[in-house]
Amino acid sequence: MKKINVVILSVLLIFASSGITFFVTTMTQVDLGDKVVISKDDFETYQTTINKYKEVEILKDYIEKNYYKDVTDELMLEGMKKGIFSVLEDPYSVFMNKEEYKSYMESSSGEYPGIGVYLVANDDNEIEIVAPIEDTPGERAGLLAKDLIIGVNGEAVDASVMDETIAKVKGEPGTSVTLTIYRPSIKDKFDVDIERAWIDVKVVKSRMLDENLGYLRLSMFDENSAAEFDRHMKELVSQGAKGVVIDLRQDPGGYLDQCVKIADSLLGKSLIVYTESRNGDNERFESDAKKFDVELVVLVDQGSASASEILTGALKDNNAATIVGVTTFGKGIVQIVRPLKDGTGLKLTTSEYFTPSGKNIHKIGIEPDVVVPLDENYNKIENPTDEDDNQLQKAIEILKEKVK
Repeated sequence: MKKINVVILSVLLIFASSGITFFVTTMTQVDLGDKVVISKDDFETYQTTINKYKEVEILKDYIEKNYYKDVTDELMLEGMKKGIFSVLEDPYSVFMNKEEYKSYMESSSGEYPGIGVYLVANDDNEIEIVAPIEDTPGERAGLLAKDLIIGVNGEAVDASVMDETIAKVKGEPGTSVTLTIYRPSIKDKFDVDIERAWIDVKVVKSRMLDENLGYLRLSMFDENSAAEFDRHMKELVSQGAKGVVIDLRQDPGGYLDQCVKIADSLLGKSLIVYTESRNGDNERFESDAKKFDVELVVLVDQGSASASEILTGALKDNNAATIVGVTTFGKGIVQIVRPLKDGTGLKLTTSEYFTPSGKNIHKIGIEPDVVVPLDENYNKIENPTDEDDNQLQKAIEILKEKVK
């Protein structure tokens, strides 16, 4: 049904476009009562369009007459719009109806109801957790990056019903949802009951580790993260920080412009990232000479994605920080998000990005300078401390040497 919808949408869009063109051109032609004289070229163009897509119109008519349920025009049109994105076979390119677009924008702002996880459709048509958000029901329930959601409330799900699954996972704060999780790292599946809550993400947190070392946790790149990052960094420096651990673990990314502003504050005059698109609409993002005068160590893991990887790649390639942890998620493409007049919206991959050294890390990730897997017992500790976090301890050890 989806492929049929795609084709129908195509013809409807083309009909609409050609119809407008046809109307405008005929209005400039000769009106002879109930007849209109148009040019031969216009007529042939119109006829070619009709002939090319007449079979699609036949399929649409067949569905309307023979499908065992009534199908509204609105539902048919929405399905066609979704379908035309699905044939791209790109999990990051989607059409969103009004509710989905509203939900997406809410999650991008850092305030929304749900369990606090970022999801993506992977290449195997599975719903994969990019990262649970810090201090949310999803993280407290023990969900991890790379976990797969294979069921919701006892019903099997996959990426073909991604939008419906997200709607089921979200819900009123105080209500519960049961997720069936498959964890590839242990080749096992299990159910977990999670109580939904109002997610209000504090995207930047910071504190001093000792008299001259600071710690800054960046959980996502939302519309205010650059300003918050700047404020927290200034506070750390004012408290005597000569070195800072920037924690990007489980940070799924976000807005490119916020990432560029943060990178600019940490780099001297250098290249941050550049993008390349099919239509040649390429961009280069560079930093100026002004920056925070501190030593840096960056913590990353398999949940560090997108904008997190852009920042990590910029700091690594410019030798501005030591990267510690495990290989990052591997998302090296850029999307635009565009609202449509009726309240719907779209997200479309428009370009690839490359780190300053020319690497595209899509489906590859960034390997740290110092590889340190998180201790397997860490997530079993009820109230872990800094001493329990072996990745953080390694980052502190390296930072102390850099500050010396």
